[in-house]
Parts: sequence; structure tokens; C-alpha cells
Amino acid sequence: MCDTLVALPASTTHGGLLFAKNSDRERNEAQVLEISPARRLAAPPPLELTYITIPDVSQTYTCLLSRPFWMWGAEMGANERGVVIGNEALHAKAPAQRRRALTGMDLVRLGLERASTAKEAVEVIIALLEQYGQGGDCGHLGRFYYNNGFIIADPTEAYVLETAGRWWAVEQVRSHRALSNAYSIGRHADAISPDLVAHAKAEGWTDDNGRFDVACRLIDESRDRISYGRGRCARGQALLDRNAPHLTTADMFAILRDHGDAPDWSPANTRDRTICMHAAEGPRRSQSIASMVSAFQGEYAVHWVTGTSAPCTSIFKPVFLDAGLPDQGATPGDQDDATSLWWRHERLHRGLLGDFNTQLANFTGERDALEARFRAQVDAALARKASPAERLTLSEACWREAAVAEQRWTKALVPCGPTPELHSSHRRSWARLNQVAGFPKGYSSSGSSSAALSTPKAS
Repeated sequence: MCDTLVALPASTTHGGLLFAKNSDRERNEAQVLEISPARRLAAPPPLELTYITIPDVSQTYTCLLSRPFWMWGAEMGANERGVVIGNEALHAKAPAQRRRALTGMDLVRLGLERASTAKEAVEVIIALLEQYGQGGDCGHLGRFYYNNGFIIADPTEAYVLETAGRWWAVEQVRSHRALSNAYSIGRHADAISPDLVAHAKAEGWTDDNGRFDVACRLIDESRDRISYGRGRCARGQALLDRNAPHLTTADMFAILRDHGDAPDWSPANTRDRTICMHAAEGPRRSQSIASMVSAFQGEYAVHWVTGTSAPCTSIFKPVFLDAGLPDQGATPGDQDDATSLWWRHERLHRGLLGDFNTQLANFTGERDALEARFRAQVDAALARKASPAERLTLSEACWREAAVAEQRWTKALVPCGPTPELHSSHRRSWARLNQVAGFPKGYSSSGSSSAALSTPKAS
């Protein structure tokens, strides 16, 4: 489960494209933030993806990737030419293919590696999809099979690409657009795969003009009631509409942190899944695992990343692809590791769960002020055309300051008593996954403890 957003330059205050995504996956499924260097080989060896091997190309682009630790592919990313892509799980009436093929995450990374524009990335993904198909288990501990949708953008244009098997439909974004875990392209697709068109005609779906509602015909209504994909898409679109044509980077941060309007919302008391997603018992096992906002400013692209879960509890920090990535410690996996940024942040995130709203409110003001200062510093650096080395120094300083703040917030967590019995299943679901991850004994979602704040043995 994920949410992706894009705003074209005409919809933003600074006149540059904005792209944003929350990657929602299982709660112990840490995400790796890395830079994948360009490849230049006259005769490249075969390329090993998550499940299958395909021929590589002779030239690829440098990419910033945010990927599940066990996959080759990425949930979201950007390349050196300014292409940004994020994917969404989509559920069609026809079951997704279980046989291993390309995953949606493979297609994100392949599009970034091989395309110099958004339009070219659409073409790359479609060609690969038609040749190899999509399929295979994309779950971490639980099995998860799905089709994929994508928002694909560059500094000047953006597209929504939605797929079912080897079928596809494309819609060009006109101003700003949200996409969640539900088919959304209706009767006004800009392009549809010929085999889907033929199927639609054979089934009698088309009107006198040969058009049909793609989303209505493909979507699995029962799965959508579980994922609340159309509801989250509508919420994301409404939040974009509210601020367009004056959308800012800070607005994108706020949308990715949105918990809806319910006054009694908490991670344990969520009626429907929210854009900032928090895991719980039963089928609601997805959690916002990593977040990214890309802002294009003139000749520069600034990628604001958390590198950690739960954007409401995280700090967005700047990355410049041409400058390099600040140190994040050890590469995270699915076991607790105090030497990795992702797992260190879990001390804070999971320590909040017992009294989430009260304890979160203790540091959101400082969080927002830090990010505002980081944005001002980045703007000043870009205005003076700072070199890549200078921008890396700035980025590293922001990351260090964010780490110090998170460490202080974690130490300040107040142990709380057990949550109401109504939420005991929520506590148990987190306790079980904490144990699976090897969290310190005694650490639970009922509040922080001395064990929670100690330094565990690295895995």
C-alpha cells in the first residue's frame, strides 16, 4: 500500500515540479536508501533482478533508490536526468500472476536506469511489461501478489501508468495528481494497450466512441474496501487541490503525514487506512516505511527523504544526487540493528505507540522548524550555485542535526501505562513483530522502557 503525488510547475509556488511518495510495506521491512551508479559497458552481462534475469543495456543512468532491503527493484527513486518514479499496488478483478516475472519495483528501477525523460520511462516500462510480464510474491513475511500503477515524471511533465497483467493504460497529468492502491484512469485515457482495447470491445464495455471506464472495469471492489485505495486517492487529490496552484515542498511533507480528519485518530484507532499509514493487527499490516519528496528548482533537483518509517515521526532531509548521499550507518535488514539509521529511528517510532498523539505533539514543532531551516539553507545554497562538494557538506550537516534531534526525542519519551483493553490486539500485533525483529526484551507498544532506550546487540 502506498500513496504517490505529483504537481506540475504550474501548480507550484516555485514554478518547479514536485513529486512525493510514501512507501507502505510490512513494518519490519526496512528500506535501503542508496545511489546506484551508472553503467557503461559495450557488452554487459545479464541483469539479475528480484526474481528473473534479463539482458542489460549498454548505458544506464545514476539513480537515487529507496528499495526494500531484499529486492533488486525500488519503491521510488530519481535519476540523474530528472526522472522520478513511484509505484502502487493495484488489485484487479482477475487475480495477479503468481508466477515469478518482473515486479513493480523492478519496473521502477529499470525505468529510472534506462530513461532520460518521463515519456521515455513510460515507453521503457510498457515494453518490458509486454515482453516479460509482471508477477511473483512481493510480500516480506506475508504473501502479497498484485499488479502495479505508477506516477512517472520529469521536470516538465508527468504520467499515470496503470497495469493489469500485460494490459496497460496511460493518462498524462494536466496539473496535479494523486495515485493510491486503486485503478483511477477512467474514460479519458490518453493511450490503452491494443489487447485491452480488443478485450473491452469483445466484452461489450465500449460506448459508441469506442471508450470505456478503465478503472471501473478492472478494479477489484472487495480488495479496495480493504486497502481504502480510492478513499486515500481522493484524500490526496483534495489536499493537492486545496493548495494548488501554490503547492510547496512543505505542503508535500504535510500530505505525506496526513492522518485524515477524525478527531480521535490514533494508530490503534483508525477507521480507514490513511496516507501516513500505521500498521495494526489483521490485514492492516502495511506501514509507511520510507518517504520521499523531490523538488525541481531550476537546474537542480533536491530530494527530501526520511530514510526512516512513519513520516509523521521523521525528519525530511536533503539529498543531491550529483553530490552524494550522507552516511546512514549500516545497511538495514529485517533485524533490529542500532548501527543503522532506519532501526535507530524505530526506537522513537515504536516508543510513541502507547500514547502516540500526546508524545508526538511534544516534538512536531521542532521537527517542522528544523525542516524549514533546512529548506532555507538549501535555497540559499542553490541561489549561490554551490558546488556539489558544498552541497554535500550542507546535506551532511542537516542529517547530523536531524540525528541529534531524534536521539533527544527518543530519550525524552515518557513511559506510559497500558492502552485501553479495546486496543490489546494492536499491542499484541506490535509485540509479536518486535520479537520477530529481535527488539530488546520488554519493548512494547505500550510505551518506552529502559530496555527500549538501551543499545541492543547489532545483528
